[in-house]
Amino acid sequence: MKQSLSFAVTCLLIAPALAAQEFSFPEAAVTDAAALSKAMPELAKQVMAAYKGGDRVKFFDNLFRLQIEAGQYSDALTSSASLRELLRASQPPLGAWVNVQYDIYARAKAKQDAQKLAFNDAYTQSFQDVFGKLDDRTSVLVIRALTMIDASDAQQDLQSDLQKQKGKASISLADALKLASDYQVAEAYRAFAPLNPVLVAEDDRRRYITEKDISVKTPDGATICALLMRPRGASARLPALLNFTIYVDPNDNMNSARQTASNGYAGVVGFTRGKACSPDKPVPYLHDGSDASDLIDWIAAQPWSDGRVGMFGGSYEGFTQWATAKRMPKGLKALMMGAPAAPGADVPMEGNVFWNFIYPWPFYTTNAKGSDDTTYSDRTRWRRLNHDWYVSGRAYRDLDKIDGTPNPIFDEWIAHPGYDAYWQSMIPYQKEFARINIPVLITAGYYYGGPGAALYYFSQHHKYDPKAEDYLLIGPYHHIGAQFGVVGLLGNIYDSLGGLDLDPVAKIDLVDLRYEWFDSIFKGTPKPAILKDKVNYQVTGANVWKHAPTLAAMADHMLRFHLSSQHSGNGYRLSESNPSADASIDLKVDLADRKDVDRAAPGGGVLDKAVDTWNGLEFISDPLSKPTELSGLFSGRLDFVCNKKDFDFEIDLYEQTSKGEWVRASYIGDLSNRHLLTPGKRQRLNFESIRLMSRQLQTGSRVVMVLSVIKEKGRQINYGTGKDVSDETIADAKEPLQIKWFSDSYVDFPVGE
Repeated sequence: MKQSLSFAVTCLLIAPALAAQEFSFPEAAVTDAAALSKAMPELAKQVMAAYKGGDRVKFFDNLFRLQIEAGQYSDALTSSASLRELLRASQPPLGAWVNVQYDIYARAKAKQDAQKLAFNDAYTQSFQDVFGKLDDRTSVLVIRALTMIDASDAQQDLQSDLQKQKGKASISLADALKLASDYQVAEAYRAFAPLNPVLVAEDDRRRYITEKDISVKTPDGATICALLMRPRGASARLPALLNFTIYVDPNDNMNSARQTASNGYAGVVGFTRGKACSPDKPVPYLHDGSDASDLIDWIAAQPWSDGRVGMFGGSYEGFTQWATAKRMPKGLKALMMGAPAAPGADVPMEGNVFWNFIYPWPFYTTNAKGSDDTTYSDRTRWRRLNHDWYVSGRAYRDLDKIDGTPNPIFDEWIAHPGYDAYWQSMIPYQKEFARINIPVLITAGYYYGGPGAALYYFSQHHKYDPKAEDYLLIGPYHHIGAQFGVVGLLGNIYDSLGGLDLDPVAKIDLVDLRYEWFDSIFKGTPKPAILKDKVNYQVTGANVWKHAPTLAAMADHMLRFHLSSQHSGNGYRLSESNPSADASIDLKVDLADRKDVDRAAPGGGVLDKAVDTWNGLEFISDPLSKPTELSGLFSGRLDFVCNKKDFDFEIDLYEQTSKGEWVRASYIGDLSNRHLLTPGKRQRLNFESIRLMSRQLQTGSRVVMVLSVIKEKGRQINYGTGKDVSDETIADAKEPLQIKWFSDSYVDFPVGE
């Protein structure tokens, strides 16, 4: 994931009179590196003479960069110190480490000038001087900032700024500040990135005992590879925290283990068999639970271990935790995962509908001992595959034939369209959840893959063990934010998501929460204050966290809206009164039509002005008469007649923010077994969402619901014959899908107090 490379330049607060000010900047600097290096100090001096930013944090963040470019290194260090003092007052955790890497750079440049040293020598001295005074936890965050940013990304940002200056001889204040920031970052990382590996390794040797490429044999003869870092000064045996992953990235893996060690644990990163130093063939999902369990047994038997192991990580690494807990090795004592994946439930399909974007993932994770980034990031190839498959109308299982490269792992997945024994073997199933008697913390988000299968795991655990010590924390985050929170690698705070401004209370660091959580279990410290009950949720728009003992307890009552046939604008009414049961609305979708292959769907943001009603119907409520908090899982009943044996549909809910659910009709209520529809017969489907929501709707807001049929190039297409959907082709479409939705269909919204 690419992170913003500067601290806070994405939201510059500039006085209007100054914002319009222009500064001279030669056009030659756009394409000539020598001209650019000469122009930037001059530009920095011009801007400093005029810049009077209002927000003091942003002001000092910009000022120290300008001072570095102007060669005023001592002043830059003073401004950087002023910035951190402000952060200590407003955001204390950031005040210790933000921009320390640039302090080292400024010190090195000052030494280089004053002592006539080579930059490499000056930087080495500055690095050692600064790191010699940093405690372990702070040093880890500075190392993360030094090593996790790609210098080429900084150069790309700089080049983008320069391209905007083509044909111009002057630059605005806002653009000058952006250019100055990106230039400073690019120059710093270009200079020190090659030097950091040796210096970081030297600092690691001083603080930690590191073991790489540890080979652990499993009872079935396979090999697991692991990385271990533990504090050198530990005087007693330690609990260990394990991140078991399929993602091999040396920088990321080392930073993970290092941060855990800096918090007083043995930090272990274990890899899916076949990855890293394992000679075996990598296979996702199938062996992770048993292999991680074997690795925990190995950890517990080591002389430095106190026998206790916690697991953490997100997405795939959330899956590996539940897969391990299915076996409950003796040493496993606690879990914490963000946006966990659940094979068969939310990947590679959701609601039993397969996703095309998962198709390249097996190549990414199994083509190499590390990660095949080149193949995975070939967006042109994957866009072409989706386009060509959709236009051709060929069977879904022909994707690899259309692509031209065998994909046996994906083929095996689509051979199991229901939640059958193949998927059930990977994670706890039904009563197996009752055996998981350790504390579990799940973090999740409302948007963009943020939920993962968090609700599935949480609900199943509490269903089969009502006393489960299982906590859920959920807020306005996406898939990455649900794992790490809103603090970037350089300390930058992500203030918004998809156009939605985050409430101040939602701006939390989930990595900090990780160690608070494990400290409460392994070191006897208080449980994190934010976990006041089993369900902890941020009410977006209300700037408050709320807490409930169960998901159902989030709501005080249900607000029911019926799908009325009465028109409202371009759609129909969501009616609080019960319309005639025989009134209906017709929806017709030609599943053979491909004229929409290049359609650009409107909307897509969390906060947006557009609603996509393609192949669907829009239902709109009357304006709300008072502020209304919707918190919980929406549910409802669909009453209909259709002319096919099956169809895939989606429900999207909007206010100023959006929610979505999609499902294959024949699997509603039973993910394991398919129950085909009877064409021409009036039928009912009861549904409940798997996406939690909490939003404070304001007086006058309307609730908007879009009920649509899934037919697009990014997902499997169900033609409704009743055959395995992966075998159906466009020839199976025949007559268009016709659905008559009756007005006694309804949606229930959970309303909080």
